[in-house]
Amino acid sequence: MSTVLAGEAVLTGRGRVGNAIMIRDGVVAGVGAAEELASHPDRMIRYPGGFIVPGFRDAHIHAIPYAGLLTGCSLHAASSIDDLLNRLAAFANTLPPTAPVVASRLNDESLAEVRLPTREDLDRAVPNRPAVIYRYCGHIAVANSTALQASGITEMTPDPPGGVIDRGTDGQPTGVLRETATGLIADALARGTSLASPGLLDGLARLGGLGITSIGAMIGYGERPHHKLAAEAELLRGIAGNLPLKVHAISIAGSAEDLDLSARVLSGGAPRLRWLGVKCFADGSLGGHTAAMETEYDDTPSVGTYRLTDLDIDLARHSLAQGGMVAIHAIGDRAIGGVLDAFEELIANGAKPSDLRMEHVSIASPHLVSRFARTGTIAVVQPSFLASEHGWLGKRLGTSRLEWAYPFRSMARAGIILAGSSDSIVEPPHPLWGIAAAMDRHGIAPDEAISGLEALAMFTDGGAVALREPVPLAVGSPADIAVIDIDLRTATAPEIRKATVLDTWIDGERLEVDRSLPVWVE
Repeated sequence: MSTVLAGEAVLTGRGRVGNAIMIRDGVVAGVGAAEELASHPDRMIRYPGGFIVPGFRDAHIHAIPYAGLLTGCSLHAASSIDDLLNRLAAFANTLPPTAPVVASRLNDESLAEVRLPTREDLDRAVPNRPAVIYRYCGHIAVANSTALQASGITEMTPDPPGGVIDRGTDGQPTGVLRETATGLIADALARGTSLASPGLLDGLARLGGLGITSIGAMIGYGERPHHKLAAEAELLRGIAGNLPLKVHAISIAGSAEDLDLSARVLSGGAPRLRWLGVKCFADGSLGGHTAAMETEYDDTPSVGTYRLTDLDIDLARHSLAQGGMVAIHAIGDRAIGGVLDAFEELIANGAKPSDLRMEHVSIASPHLVSRFARTGTIAVVQPSFLASEHGWLGKRLGTSRLEWAYPFRSMARAGIILAGSSDSIVEPPHPLWGIAAAMDRHGIAPDEAISGLEALAMFTDGGAVALREPVPLAVGSPADIAVIDIDLRTATAPEIRKATVLDTWIDGERLEVDRSLPVWVE
Protein backbone atom coordinates (compact mmCIF):
# COMPACT_ATOMS: atom_id res chain seq x y z
CA MET A 1 0.00 0.00 0.00
CA SER A 2 1.30 3.45 -0.87
CA THR A 3 0.53 6.69 0.90
CA VAL A 4 1.43 10.20 -0.19
CA LEU A 5 1.70 12.99 2.36
CA ALA A 6 1.58 16.48 0.87
CA GLY A 7 2.08 19.83 2.58
CA GLU A 8 3.39 23.31 1.91
CA ALA A 9 6.94 21.97 1.77
CA VAL A 10 9.12 19.06 2.80
CA LEU A 11 12.02 20.47 4.82
CA THR A 12 15.24 18.89 6.01
CA GLY A 13 18.35 20.43 7.48
CA ARG A 14 19.56 20.87 3.92
CA GLY A 15 16.52 22.92 2.86
CA ARG A 16 13.36 22.31 0.85
CA VAL A 17 13.29 18.98 -1.01
CA GLY A 18 9.76 19.13 -2.39
CA ASN A 19 6.28 19.24 -0.95
CA ALA A 20 5.34 15.57 -0.73
CA ILE A 21 6.56 12.17 0.44
CA MET A 22 5.49 8.76 -0.81
CA ILE A 23 5.47 5.93 1.71
CA ARG A 24 5.42 2.28 0.72
CA ASP A 25 5.89 -0.73 3.00
CA GLY A 26 6.91 1.49 5.89
CA VAL A 27 9.79 3.24 4.12
CA VAL A 28 10.23 6.40 2.10
CA ALA A 29 9.59 5.52 -1.56
CA GLY A 30 9.94 9.03 -2.95
CA VAL A 31 10.34 12.70 -2.06
CA GLY A 32 9.46 15.52 -4.39
CA ALA A 33 6.55 17.33 -6.01
CA ALA A 34 3.05 16.22 -5.06
CA GLU A 35 1.87 16.20 -8.67
CA GLU A 36 4.61 13.74 -9.57
CA LEU A 37 4.15 11.42 -6.59
CA ALA A 38 0.36 11.50 -6.46
CA SER A 39 -0.44 9.81 -9.77
CA HIS A 40 -1.40 6.40 -8.37
CA PRO A 41 -1.28 6.37 -4.56
CA ASP A 42 -3.60 4.14 -2.55
CA ARG A 43 -4.04 7.01 -0.12
CA MET A 44 -3.42 10.75 -0.32
CA ILE A 45 -3.25 12.92 2.80
CA ARG A 46 -2.93 16.66 2.45
CA TYR A 47 -1.82 19.06 5.18
CA PRO A 48 -2.87 22.59 4.21
CA GLY A 49 -0.53 24.93 6.06
CA GLY A 50 1.56 21.98 7.21
CA PHE A 51 5.30 21.48 6.76
CA ILE A 52 6.66 17.94 6.56
CA VAL A 53 9.99 17.31 8.30
CA PRO A 54 11.93 14.22 9.37
CA GLY A 55 10.79 12.75 12.65
CA PHE A 56 12.62 14.37 15.53
CA ARG A 57 15.34 12.43 17.33
CA ASP A 58 15.99 13.10 21.01
CA ALA A 59 19.43 11.55 21.27
CA HIS A 60 19.70 11.83 25.09
CA ILE A 61 16.64 11.52 27.30
CA HIS A 62 15.85 9.83 30.61
CA ALA A 63 12.61 8.30 29.38
CA ILE A 64 11.66 6.33 32.49
CA PRO A 65 12.02 9.29 34.90
CA TYR A 66 10.22 11.44 32.32
CA ALA A 67 7.23 9.12 32.30
CA GLY A 68 7.30 9.01 36.10
CA LEU A 69 7.32 12.80 36.30
CA LEU A 70 3.95 13.01 34.55
CA THR A 71 2.27 11.57 37.65
CA GLY A 72 4.93 12.45 40.23
CA CYS A 73 6.01 15.60 42.06
CA SER A 74 8.00 18.36 40.37
CA LEU A 75 9.42 21.15 42.53
CA HIS A 76 10.72 23.32 39.70
CA ALA A 77 8.08 26.02 40.15
CA ALA A 78 8.71 26.45 43.88
CA SER A 79 9.55 30.08 44.70
CA SER A 80 10.97 29.69 48.22
CA ILE A 81 11.97 27.05 50.75
CA ASP A 82 8.55 27.33 52.43
CA ASP A 83 6.78 26.99 49.08
CA LEU A 84 8.88 23.93 48.28
CA LEU A 85 8.08 22.35 51.64
CA ASN A 86 4.37 23.03 51.23
CA ARG A 87 4.42 21.32 47.82
CA LEU A 88 6.35 18.38 49.21
CA ALA A 89 3.97 17.97 52.16
CA ALA A 90 0.94 18.17 49.86
CA PHE A 91 2.42 15.45 47.65
CA ALA A 92 3.19 13.32 50.69
CA ASN A 93 -0.48 13.51 51.68
CA THR A 94 -1.45 11.84 48.41
CA LEU A 95 0.68 8.78 49.20
CA PRO A 96 0.12 5.86 51.58
CA PRO A 97 1.17 6.86 55.12
CA THR A 98 4.36 4.78 55.15
CA ALA A 99 5.44 5.32 51.53
CA PRO A 100 8.70 7.20 50.96
CA VAL A 101 8.34 10.65 49.42
CA VAL A 102 10.47 11.20 46.31
CA ALA A 103 10.30 14.43 44.27
CA SER A 104 12.37 15.91 41.47
CA ARG A 105 13.34 19.06 39.54
CA LEU A 106 14.41 21.15 42.53
CA ASN A 107 15.82 24.46 41.26
CA ASP A 108 17.66 26.26 44.05
CA GLU A 109 18.45 29.19 41.76
CA SER A 110 14.74 30.05 41.54
CA LEU A 111 14.17 29.97 45.31
CA ALA A 112 14.07 33.28 47.19
CA GLU A 113 16.85 32.00 49.45
CA VAL A 114 18.98 30.88 46.46
CA ARG A 115 20.20 27.82 48.32
CA LEU A 116 19.64 24.12 48.53
CA PRO A 117 17.32 22.93 51.29
CA THR A 118 18.76 20.76 54.08
CA ARG A 119 17.61 17.70 55.95
CA GLU A 120 16.22 19.94 58.70
CA ASP A 121 14.12 21.76 56.10
CA LEU A 122 12.74 18.52 54.70
CA ASP A 123 12.08 17.21 58.20
CA ARG A 124 9.57 20.04 58.63
CA ALA A 125 7.56 18.87 55.63
CA VAL A 126 7.99 15.11 56.03
CA PRO A 127 8.98 14.34 59.61
CA ASN A 128 8.21 10.65 60.06
CA ARG A 129 9.13 8.87 56.86
CA PRO A 130 11.91 9.03 54.28
CA ALA A 131 11.93 11.91 51.81
CA VAL A 132 14.41 12.58 49.00
CA ILE A 133 14.34 15.40 46.45
CA TYR A 134 16.55 15.68 43.38
CA ARG A 135 17.91 18.82 41.81
CA TYR A 136 16.71 19.20 38.22
CA CYS A 137 20.20 18.56 36.86
CA GLY A 138 20.08 15.07 38.38
CA HIS A 139 23.49 15.44 40.04
CA ILE A 140 22.40 16.52 43.52
CA ALA A 141 19.92 14.99 45.97
CA VAL A 142 18.70 16.20 49.36
CA ALA A 143 17.53 13.65 51.92
CA ASN A 144 15.67 14.18 55.16
CA SER A 145 16.90 12.71 58.45
CA THR A 146 14.80 9.55 58.12
CA ALA A 147 16.09 8.90 54.60
CA LEU A 148 19.69 9.42 55.71
CA GLN A 149 19.15 6.98 58.57
CA ALA A 150 17.46 4.42 56.29
CA SER A 151 20.43 4.72 53.90
CA GLY A 152 23.02 4.34 56.64
CA ILE A 153 24.54 7.76 55.93
CA THR A 154 26.12 9.19 59.09
CA GLU A 155 28.98 11.47 60.09
CA MET A 156 31.24 8.41 59.76
CA THR A 157 30.29 7.71 56.12
CA PRO A 158 33.20 8.62 53.84
CA ASP A 159 32.72 10.56 50.62
CA PRO A 160 32.55 8.04 47.77
CA PRO A 161 34.94 8.41 44.84
CA GLY A 162 33.58 11.14 42.57
CA GLY A 163 31.05 12.36 45.12
CA VAL A 164 30.57 14.58 48.17
CA ILE A 165 28.41 14.37 51.28
CA ASP A 166 27.91 17.96 52.43
CA ARG A 167 28.55 18.34 56.16
CA GLY A 168 27.86 21.02 58.73
CA THR A 169 30.37 22.52 61.14
CA ASP A 170 29.55 19.66 63.53
CA GLY A 171 30.52 17.08 60.91
CA GLN A 172 26.96 15.82 60.50
CA PRO A 173 25.55 15.36 56.98
CA THR A 174 23.40 18.31 55.94
CA GLY A 175 21.30 16.05 53.71
CA VAL A 176 22.87 17.35 50.49
CA LEU A 177 24.50 14.60 48.40
CA ARG A 178 26.48 15.43 45.27
CA GLU A 179 27.37 13.32 42.25
CA THR A 180 28.12 9.66 43.13
CA ALA A 181 27.06 10.30 46.73
CA THR A 182 23.46 10.24 45.46
CA GLY A 183 24.05 6.53 44.89
CA LEU A 184 24.31 6.05 48.67
CA ILE A 185 20.57 6.61 49.03
CA ALA A 186 18.77 3.39 49.91
CA ASP A 187 17.46 1.47 46.93
CA ALA A 188 13.87 1.77 48.17
CA LEU A 189 14.11 5.54 47.77
CA ALA A 190 15.42 5.57 44.19
CA ARG A 191 13.30 7.71 41.93
CA GLY A 192 11.20 6.04 39.28
CA THR A 193 11.03 2.65 41.00
CA SER A 194 7.23 2.62 41.15
CA LEU A 195 6.66 3.27 37.44
CA ALA A 196 4.67 0.48 35.78
CA SER A 197 4.50 -0.52 32.13
CA PRO A 198 1.28 1.40 31.30
CA GLY A 199 2.76 4.62 32.67
CA LEU A 200 5.93 4.21 30.62
CA LEU A 201 3.99 3.46 27.44
CA ASP A 202 1.83 6.52 28.05
CA GLY A 203 4.88 8.73 28.54
CA LEU A 204 6.54 7.43 25.37
CA ALA A 205 3.34 8.01 23.39
CA ARG A 206 3.24 11.61 24.58
CA LEU A 207 6.81 12.02 23.30
CA GLY A 208 5.63 10.70 19.98
CA GLY A 209 2.92 13.34 19.98
CA LEU A 210 5.72 15.93 19.98
CA GLY A 211 6.94 14.57 16.65
CA ILE A 212 9.69 12.47 18.27
CA THR A 213 10.18 9.18 16.45
CA SER A 214 13.40 7.91 18.08
CA ILE A 215 15.11 8.41 21.41
CA GLY A 216 18.45 7.64 23.00
CA ALA A 217 17.18 6.43 26.37
CA MET A 218 19.60 6.56 29.29
CA ILE A 219 18.79 3.71 31.69
CA GLY A 220 20.01 3.14 35.21
CA TYR A 221 19.34 6.81 35.90
CA GLY A 222 21.25 8.27 38.82
CA GLU A 223 23.92 5.57 38.72
CA ARG A 224 21.92 3.19 40.85
CA PRO A 225 23.35 -0.20 41.79
CA HIS A 226 23.23 -3.32 39.60
CA HIS A 227 19.59 -4.22 40.12
CA LYS A 228 18.36 -0.72 39.24
CA LEU A 229 19.90 -0.95 35.78
CA ALA A 230 18.51 -4.46 35.38
CA ALA A 231 15.04 -3.35 36.50
CA GLU A 232 14.89 -0.53 33.96
CA ALA A 233 16.16 -2.82 31.21
CA GLU A 234 13.50 -5.39 32.09
CA LEU A 235 10.82 -2.68 32.16
CA LEU A 236 11.72 -1.66 28.60
CA ARG A 237 11.97 -5.28 27.47
CA GLY A 238 8.50 -5.95 28.87
CA ILE A 239 6.89 -3.33 26.63
CA ALA A 240 9.14 -3.84 23.60
CA GLY A 241 6.37 -5.23 21.43
CA ASN A 242 4.13 -2.23 22.08
CA LEU A 243 6.60 0.64 21.84
CA PRO A 244 5.06 3.66 20.10
CA LEU A 245 8.49 4.94 19.01
CA LYS A 246 12.05 3.69 18.61
CA VAL A 247 14.10 3.30 21.76
CA HIS A 248 17.90 3.02 21.60
CA ALA A 249 18.95 2.23 25.17
CA ILE A 250 22.25 3.41 26.62
CA SER A 251 23.26 1.74 29.87
CA ILE A 252 24.72 3.56 32.87
CA ALA A 253 26.68 0.58 34.15
CA GLY A 254 29.19 0.14 36.93
CA SER A 255 30.86 -2.98 35.59
CA ALA A 256 31.30 -5.01 32.43
CA GLU A 257 28.98 -7.65 33.90
CA ASP A 258 26.21 -5.08 34.40
CA LEU A 259 26.72 -3.79 30.89
CA ASP A 260 26.54 -7.27 29.40
CA LEU A 261 23.38 -8.06 31.36
CA SER A 262 21.58 -4.96 30.16
CA ALA A 263 22.73 -5.57 26.59
CA ARG A 264 21.31 -9.11 26.66
CA VAL A 265 17.99 -7.97 28.08
CA LEU A 266 17.65 -5.16 25.56
CA SER A 267 18.66 -7.20 22.52
CA GLY A 268 15.65 -9.50 22.28
CA GLY A 269 14.83 -8.85 18.65
CA ALA A 270 11.95 -6.38 19.08
CA PRO A 271 12.09 -4.01 16.08
CA ARG A 272 11.74 -0.80 18.11
CA LEU A 273 14.07 -1.61 21.01
CA ARG A 274 17.80 -2.13 20.95
CA TRP A 275 20.86 -1.70 23.13
CA LEU A 276 23.09 1.09 21.85
CA GLY A 277 26.02 1.28 24.27
CA VAL A 278 27.36 2.58 27.57
CA LYS A 279 27.22 5.95 29.28
CA CYS A 280 29.96 7.20 31.60
CA PHE A 281 30.55 10.50 33.43
CA ALA A 282 33.50 12.88 33.36
CA ASP A 283 31.90 15.51 35.61
CA GLY A 284 28.65 16.88 37.01
CA SER A 285 26.54 20.01 36.42
CA LEU A 286 27.09 23.75 36.19
CA GLY A 287 24.12 24.46 38.43
CA GLY A 288 25.51 22.23 41.15
CA HIS A 289 29.08 23.58 40.79
CA THR A 290 30.22 20.03 39.97
CA ALA A 291 31.02 20.49 36.28
CA ALA A 292 34.81 20.12 36.03
CA MET A 293 36.44 23.44 35.09
CA GLU A 294 40.02 24.35 34.28
CA THR A 295 39.78 27.37 36.57
CA GLU A 296 37.52 28.20 39.50
CA TYR A 297 33.91 29.22 39.15
CA ASP A 298 33.38 32.93 39.45
CA ASP A 299 30.89 32.51 42.31
CA THR A 300 32.57 29.81 44.42
CA PRO A 301 36.16 28.68 45.09
CA SER A 302 35.79 25.32 43.34
CA VAL A 303 36.78 23.75 40.03
CA GLY A 304 34.05 21.12 40.21
CA THR A 305 34.37 17.33 40.24
CA TYR A 306 36.35 15.44 37.62
CA ARG A 307 35.06 11.88 37.53
CA LEU A 308 36.48 10.01 34.55
CA THR A 309 38.44 6.95 35.74
CA ASP A 310 40.28 3.96 34.32
CA LEU A 311 37.12 1.92 35.00
CA ASP A 312 35.18 4.20 32.65
CA ILE A 313 37.77 3.72 29.91
CA ASP A 314 37.63 -0.05 30.44
CA LEU A 315 33.82 0.08 30.13
CA ALA A 316 34.19 2.12 26.96
CA ARG A 317 36.50 -0.48 25.46
CA HIS A 318 34.14 -3.26 26.52
CA SER A 319 31.14 -1.56 24.91
CA LEU A 320 33.05 -1.06 21.66
CA ALA A 321 34.15 -4.71 21.69
CA GLN A 322 30.50 -5.74 22.05
CA GLY A 323 29.50 -3.60 19.08
CA GLY A 324 28.15 -0.73 21.17
CA MET A 325 28.74 3.00 21.26
CA VAL A 326 30.36 5.08 24.00
CA ALA A 327 28.63 8.16 25.42
CA ILE A 328 30.54 10.23 27.99
CA HIS A 329 28.99 13.13 29.90
CA ALA A 330 31.22 16.23 29.88
CA ILE A 331 30.03 19.75 30.69
CA GLY A 332 33.00 21.78 31.95
CA ASP A 333 36.07 22.57 29.86
CA ARG A 334 38.30 20.38 32.05
CA ALA A 335 35.96 17.41 31.52
CA ILE A 336 35.71 18.04 27.77
CA GLY A 337 39.49 18.02 27.48
CA GLY A 338 39.74 14.81 29.48
CA VAL A 339 37.14 13.06 27.33
CA LEU A 340 38.95 14.19 24.18
CA ASP A 341 42.10 12.61 25.62
CA ALA A 342 40.15 9.37 26.04
CA PHE A 343 38.60 9.56 22.58
CA GLU A 344 41.96 10.17 20.94
CA GLU A 345 43.38 7.12 22.71
CA LEU A 346 40.41 4.94 21.75
CA ILE A 347 40.63 6.05 18.10
CA ALA A 348 44.37 5.40 18.04
CA ASN A 349 43.56 1.84 19.15
CA GLY A 350 41.01 1.24 16.42
CA ALA A 351 37.72 2.77 17.56
CA LYS A 352 35.57 4.38 14.88
CA PRO A 353 34.94 8.08 15.60
CA SER A 354 31.26 7.57 14.74
CA ASP A 355 30.96 5.21 17.73
CA LEU A 356 32.03 7.92 20.20
CA ARG A 357 29.61 10.53 21.59
CA MET A 358 30.30 13.33 24.02
CA GLU A 359 27.18 14.34 25.92
CA HIS A 360 26.54 18.08 26.58
CA VAL A 361 29.85 19.77 25.58
CA SER A 362 28.63 22.87 27.42
CA ILE A 363 31.71 25.05 28.01
CA ALA A 364 34.12 24.63 25.11
CA SER A 365 36.87 27.12 24.27
CA PRO A 366 37.84 27.67 20.62
CA HIS A 367 40.85 25.41 21.17
CA LEU A 368 38.60 22.59 22.42
CA VAL A 369 36.21 23.07 19.50
CA SER A 370 39.08 22.72 17.03
CA ARG A 371 40.42 19.69 18.83
CA PHE A 372 36.96 18.11 18.97
CA ALA A 373 36.51 18.59 15.23
CA ARG A 374 39.76 16.78 14.52
CA THR A 375 38.51 13.65 16.30
CA GLY A 376 35.46 13.28 14.03
CA THR A 377 33.34 12.25 17.01
CA ILE A 378 29.74 13.24 17.81
CA ALA A 379 28.53 16.03 20.11
CA VAL A 380 25.12 15.38 21.71
CA VAL A 381 23.93 18.81 22.82
CA GLN A 382 20.94 20.31 24.64
CA PRO A 383 19.96 23.80 23.44
CA SER A 384 17.13 23.91 25.99
CA PHE A 385 19.70 24.11 28.79
CA LEU A 386 19.97 27.77 27.82
CA ALA A 387 16.36 28.31 28.88
CA SER A 388 17.11 27.28 32.45
CA GLU A 389 20.61 28.67 32.77
CA HIS A 390 20.44 32.13 31.20
CA GLY A 391 19.63 33.79 34.52
CA TRP A 392 22.66 32.49 36.40
CA LEU A 393 25.22 31.14 33.91
CA GLY A 394 27.14 34.42 33.78
CA LYS A 395 27.43 34.34 37.56
CA ARG A 396 29.04 30.89 37.35
CA LEU A 397 31.39 31.58 34.46
CA GLY A 398 32.16 35.28 34.25
CA THR A 399 32.19 37.31 31.06
CA SER A 400 35.08 35.66 29.21
CA ARG A 401 33.99 32.05 29.66
CA LEU A 402 30.35 32.88 28.96
CA GLU A 403 31.36 33.29 25.31
CA TRP A 404 32.33 29.61 25.30
CA ALA A 405 28.90 28.43 26.45
CA TYR A 406 27.11 26.06 24.09
CA PRO A 407 29.10 27.13 21.00
CA PHE A 408 26.76 25.58 18.42
CA ARG A 409 27.68 27.84 15.54
CA SER A 410 31.42 27.40 16.07
CA MET A 411 31.02 23.64 16.37
CA ALA A 412 28.88 23.39 13.24
CA ARG A 413 31.29 25.55 11.25
CA ALA A 414 34.16 23.34 12.41
CA GLY A 415 32.39 20.30 10.97
CA ILE A 416 31.37 18.65 14.23
CA ILE A 417 28.30 16.43 14.02
CA LEU A 418 25.70 17.94 16.37
CA ALA A 419 22.88 15.77 17.67
CA GLY A 420 20.09 17.58 19.50
CA SER A 421 18.39 16.37 22.65
CA SER A 422 16.54 17.54 25.74
CA ASP A 423 18.14 15.49 28.55
CA SER A 424 14.61 15.40 29.94
CA ILE A 425 13.71 15.33 32.80
CA VAL A 426 16.32 18.06 33.09
CA GLU A 427 14.46 20.10 30.45
CA PRO A 428 11.10 19.79 28.68
CA PRO A 429 11.31 17.25 25.83
CA HIS A 430 9.70 19.41 23.12
CA PRO A 431 12.10 19.44 20.14
CA LEU A 432 10.60 22.64 18.73
CA TRP A 433 11.54 24.41 21.95
CA GLY A 434 15.06 23.06 21.56
CA ILE A 435 15.21 24.35 17.98
CA ALA A 436 14.02 27.78 19.15
CA ALA A 437 16.62 27.86 21.94
CA ALA A 438 19.40 27.09 19.46
CA MET A 439 18.23 30.07 17.40
CA ASP A 440 17.83 32.83 20.01
CA ARG A 441 19.89 31.24 22.83
CA HIS A 442 17.87 33.19 25.40
CA GLY A 443 20.41 35.96 24.91
CA ILE A 444 23.52 33.98 25.90
CA ALA A 445 26.52 34.38 23.54
CA PRO A 446 24.29 35.42 20.62
CA ASP A 447 27.09 35.03 18.08
CA GLU A 448 26.72 31.27 18.55
CA ALA A 449 23.13 31.25 17.25
CA ILE A 450 22.22 29.01 14.32
CA SER A 451 19.36 29.07 11.82
CA GLY A 452 16.09 27.19 12.04
CA LEU A 453 17.16 24.66 9.41
CA GLU A 454 20.54 24.14 11.06
CA ALA A 455 18.74 23.48 14.32
CA LEU A 456 16.35 21.12 12.55
CA ALA A 457 19.39 19.19 11.30
CA MET A 458 20.57 18.76 14.90
CA PHE A 459 17.30 17.10 15.88
CA THR A 460 17.03 14.97 12.73
CA ASP A 461 20.16 14.21 10.68
CA GLY A 462 22.57 14.63 13.58
CA GLY A 463 20.34 12.66 15.91
CA ALA A 464 20.16 9.84 13.39
CA VAL A 465 23.97 9.62 13.31
CA ALA A 466 24.11 9.54 17.12
CA LEU A 467 21.52 6.73 17.17
CA ARG A 468 22.98 4.76 14.25
CA GLU A 469 19.91 5.33 12.11
CA PRO A 470 19.73 5.80 8.32
CA VAL A 471 19.67 9.29 6.80
CA PRO A 472 16.19 10.69 7.53
CA LEU A 473 13.79 10.99 4.58
CA ALA A 474 16.24 9.35 2.18
CA VAL A 475 14.62 6.91 -0.23
CA GLY A 476 14.64 3.52 1.47
CA SER A 477 14.88 4.96 4.99
CA PRO A 478 12.10 4.26 7.50
CA ALA A 479 9.18 6.62 7.01
CA ASP A 480 9.63 8.47 10.31
CA ILE A 481 8.01 11.85 9.80
CA ALA A 482 6.63 14.85 11.69
CA VAL A 483 4.22 17.42 10.34
CA ILE A 484 4.35 20.88 11.91
CA ASP A 485 2.40 24.08 11.32
CA ILE A 486 5.35 26.41 10.86
CA ASP A 487 8.04 27.09 8.28
CA LEU A 488 11.41 26.71 9.97
CA ARG A 489 13.09 28.66 7.16
CA THR A 490 11.37 31.91 8.05
CA ALA A 491 9.84 31.59 11.52
CA THR A 492 11.31 33.36 14.55
CA ALA A 493 12.26 31.54 17.71
CA PRO A 494 9.21 32.85 19.65
CA GLU A 495 6.94 31.70 16.82
CA ILE A 496 8.50 28.25 16.84
CA ARG A 497 7.91 27.91 20.58
CA LYS A 498 4.18 28.38 19.91
CA ALA A 499 4.09 25.99 16.94
CA THR A 500 2.11 22.76 16.89
CA VAL A 501 2.93 19.23 15.78
CA LEU A 502 0.04 18.17 13.56
CA ASP A 503 0.96 14.54 12.98
CA THR A 504 3.62 11.92 13.59
CA TRP A 505 4.38 8.93 11.37
CA ILE A 506 6.66 6.08 12.48
CA ASP A 507 7.60 3.27 10.08
CA GLY A 508 4.94 4.60 7.74
CA GLU A 509 2.13 4.33 10.28
CA ARG A 510 0.34 7.33 11.74
CA LEU A 511 0.78 7.54 15.52
CA GLU A 512 -2.55 7.70 17.31
CA VAL A 513 -2.04 9.84 20.41
CA ASP A 514 -4.11 12.28 22.43
CA ARG A 515 -2.26 15.54 21.87
CA SER A 516 -4.41 17.29 24.47
CA LEU A 517 -2.63 15.45 27.29
CA PRO A 518 0.13 17.39 29.08
CA VAL A 519 3.69 16.55 28.10
CA TRP A 520 5.40 18.43 30.91
CA VAL A 521 5.02 19.17 34.62
CA GLU A 522 6.66 22.18 36.22
